[in-house]
Amino acid sequence: MPNLSAVRVSVLVLLILPHFAEAQNAEEIKSGGTFDVEVVRDITYYDGKDADTNKHKLDLYLPKWQTDFPVLFFVHGGAWTVGSRWEHGMAGRLFAKNGVGVVLISYRLSPQVQHPGHIQDVARAFAWTHKNIGKYGGRADEIFVSGQSAGGHLAALLATNEEYLKGEQLSLKDIKGVIPISGVYSFRPGELEWVIGKGKDAAESASPLKHVSGKEPPFLIIYAEKEFHRIDKMSKDLFAALQKENVQAECVEIKDRNHISLMFWLMLSEADPGTQVLLKFLSKHSSLKLTPRERGEQKDKRKSATSETMRADPKNAVDRVAVPCPHLPIPTQPTEPFSRCRRTWRREASEQESG
Repeated sequence: MPNLSAVRVSVLVLLILPHFAEAQNAEEIKSGGTFDVEVVRDITYYDGKDADTNKHKLDLYLPKWQTDFPVLFFVHGGAWTVGSRWEHGMAGRLFAKNGVGVVLISYRLSPQVQHPGHIQDVARAFAWTHKNIGKYGGRADEIFVSGQSAGGHLAALLATNEEYLKGEQLSLKDIKGVIPISGVYSFRPGELEWVIGKGKDAAESASPLKHVSGKEPPFLIIYAEKEFHRIDKMSKDLFAALQKENVQAECVEIKDRNHISLMFWLMLSEADPGTQVLLKFLSKHSSLKLTPRERGEQKDKRKSATSETMRADPKNAVDRVAVPCPHLPIPTQPTEPFSRCRRTWRREASEQESG
């Protein structure tokens, strides 16, 4: 039997999606295809003596029967304290349908580990992907690293501080491009100490802005118009630092979105501006070929995108997404505010639907 909360949120999304899609009418929607999707779950990417049997896992979303496709390696958010790869299954399906293989990873969270534990896990998962994705049809020379919120931070850190890739006998040259979304790129001493540790050295070590060297692959930095405190400024600062070092970089603000809804709609609709920006960046730097949709086909795709995704992956329905509260700034306390807000978000979604 389907999760009733998931059904309620699915109905809500179906009701409001056309209103969000109307804003896209003037823009040509491009797609990488309409491929069937194959899912391979619960692959162990690290089995060392300190391995975590739950967190050192990844899932693959693949365009079925295809080969030589680019790969999107995605790191989930959740303030480094909550979350899982399962939350982004809908994004996996959407991009795999467009001809992009997707790797969704989990990693150890705080307080189980502090920095650099999180990024070491991300590097391990990337190393597994680089070594093994060819067996599943993906191109090891076209792996793009992305993530949202805390995952955006970790994606940017992997692509600026090369020491974690070197620890896996890899380098920044093994990353084709980077797409951090709503990430944190600079820490201050005394900030988030339960995540990054204490002192100036810990803060600088965890800050992607402190590691920009000019060796980085192309960047697409995405953030929302109504972001958490400082995230918009940090996004612009990272863009400026990359430009100063002559790194190919783009910085895009998505209008009418906040920290939560940016990822929410990116997962649900091919017509969403965030999805379109991401697809175009992948196409610009890889073998992915995009084609425009006919006007009638665009309209049909907008109407069906959410229902198809919900039917395909009900366990990843919207109300299961563990995300920070859009009404809170970057947290000053560990997990509880996020758990409390997730409950509030689900209740508000249900109330809106019933109202």
